[in-house]
Amino acid sequence: MLVTLGGAEILFTLWAPLPLLLHISLVGLAGYLVPSVMLLCGLLILFNPTQRLFYSVLAVLASLASWVTSNLGGFLIGMLLGVVGACLTFGWLPDQPLRRGRQRREDRRAQRRAARAGV
Repeated sequence: MLVTLGGAEILFTLWAPLPLLLHISLVGLAGYLVPSVMLLCGLLILFNPTQRLFYSVLAVLASLASWVTSNLGGFLIGMLLGVVGACLTFGWLPDQPLRRGRQRREDRRAQRRAARAGV
């Protein structure tokens, strides 16, 4: 969600009309392309979490590229949202059930007992 918000924030900081950017050069178009990639990566992370590692790496690269292409990364706010969101996504394990500390200790004790009984 943070990657999507970062991309949207950077897009909202760019208020130049698209025909003007096309007359400037492709560098001006990159100002719209990089946050659009961030926005797309954020949505793909939410709706296709099995490929989250690839999307998070792509999102962090796009976030860092926004520093150069898009008003210092949406005045730093959008870039920081994108980098933090991509880093959190990289470490996210959506398929794992939540486990409490007590349950983990009991699981370790059961594993030790099973190892002693098997030896």
